Amino acid sequence: MKQEIIIAGFGGQGVLSMGKILAYSGLMEDKEVCWFPSYGPEQRGGTANVTVILSDEKISSPVLNEYDIAIILNQPSLDKFEKAVKKGGILIFDDYGIIHAPTRKDIRIFKIDAMNTAVSEGYEKAFNMIVLGGMLKLSPIVSLESVMRGLKKSLPERHHKLLPINEKAILKGMEIIQET
Repeated sequence: MKQEIIIAGFGGQGVLSMGKILAYSGLMEDKEVCWFPSYGPEQRGGTANVTVILSDEKISSPVLNEYDIAIILNQPSLDKFEKAVKKGGILIFDDYGIIHAPTRKDIRIFKIDAMNTAVSEGYEKAFNMIVLGGMLKLSPIVSLESVMRGLKKSLPERHHKLLPINEKAILKGMEIIQET
C-alpha cells in the first residue's frame, strides 16, 4: 500500500499541519513516511502545499509529479494541482472561495463543505480536521486513533484541551464529504 497525497491551499488554513498529522500517524503505524512542505516567505495568507507519502515499502523520492489524492482548499491550488491527480485518483475540495469547480472526468471528485461547517459547528480552528476526516473516510490509510495520537504530538501541550473538538471535527468531516 502506498498513498501519494498533495494538500494545498492558503497559509493559515492548516495545510502543513494536516500533512504533519498524517505523517505522524503513519509513523505510529510503522509505515514509511515522507512529509515535504512547500510555502512562500509570507506563509500565512500565501499559498502553501505539502506532499505526504505513506507506504508499507521504502519511499524512493519525496518529489512527485502525480498524486493519488489531492486535497484542494483554494482556486490557485485547484488550477495548479487538478491536472496532477493520477487517472482514477481522488480530488477533494472545499468550494469556499473556489470560482471554477474541478472538471476532470477520469478522477473521482468529492466536495466537502468544511469552511461553512466549521463556522456553523463552532470548529473554526479545526477546519483542517474536518477536511482530514473527509479524506480518511474515502481512504482510511491511517486509523482515527493514530490521527489523534499524531495530533496530540503535533499540538503544543497548552492546546491539548482542543483534542476533543478536533476529534469531533474529524468525525464531522467523515459525515459531510460527498461525491460530485
